[in-house]
Amino acid sequence: MARKLSHKARRRLSLLILLVGLPLYVVVAITVVGLFDRPPLFLELVIYIALGLLWALPFRRIFLGVGKADPEEEERGDR
Repeated sequence: MARKLSHKARRRLSLLILLVGLPLYVVVAITVVGLFDRPPLFLELVIYIALGLLWALPFRRIFLGVGKADPEEEERGDR
């Protein structure tokens, strides 16, 4: 059974993904698309939109609820 990451760990991991992983993914995507002949503008736009959505799929559980207040902190404050 997988361990659940704390809210603080998910926030740090999501920040790392956005600041380091996303720019690297953009460079790789542009490089890979650049290896082929340039497609028509509309097709190129569709490719980049698809790649822009594709990178987030594996990380959606990490980003879920990161912008909200820490639920564990709220529980401790209520008692």
